[in-house]
Order: sequence, then C-alpha cells, then structure tokens
Amino acid sequence: MSSALWLAVVVSALGTLLMRVVPFLWMQRRLNSATGINNMPQWLGILGPLMIAAVLGVSIMPVNPSAVSWIATAIGLSVTLLVWWKLRSLGWPVAAGVAVFGLVQVIAYI
Repeated sequence: MSSALWLAVVVSALGTLLMRVVPFLWMQRRLNSATGINNMPQWLGILGPLMIAAVLGVSIMPVNPSAVSWIATAIGLSVTLLVWWKLRSLGWPVAAGVAVFGLVQVIAYI
C-alpha cells in the first residue's frame, strides 16, 4: 500500500478513536466530581445517535450513483428491514441485505 493510503487509514482510526474517547473521558471526569450526572450536557446524549445516523447515511449512499445502484440499494434496504422485522436480530438482516444488493448488481450487469 502507498504511504498516502496508510496515512488515510491512520487518520481515520485516530478520528474514530477520538470521537469515542473524548466524550467518555470528559463524562467520566464529570461523574467523579460532586456535580454528578444531573449536570450532563444535552449535546452528550445526542452525540451518539447523531454519529450513528451519519455512518448510516454514508453507508447507504452508493459508491457509483446510477439507476442500477440506487435500485439495488433500495431493494437491499427493503430486504434488510423485512428480515430484521421477521428475526429481530442484527446479523442475518445485514447479510441478507448485502447478498440481495450484490445479486441485483450482478443480475443488472449480465
């Protein structure tokens, strides 16, 4: 791998680590003080769901936006939701959605 790619991997890893460690350490210090959890700022409770929503948004966006990729994404998401609704687990719905997404892509380009 090139050094630019390694640099991008390291920067991504550090950014991911800091997004998790900084709020944890900040809140840990607050909990150890006399103020306790009653003074927890509102942004800290909102930060986690916002990061998850951002990752979801990036994950859903096709790499090469085209009609086929958007259709495959929509079908894959639908299958993921249907399997989740049926099984109420995390592993099988993701596997089914990815498999259907790939299958739609392969069938479209045959």
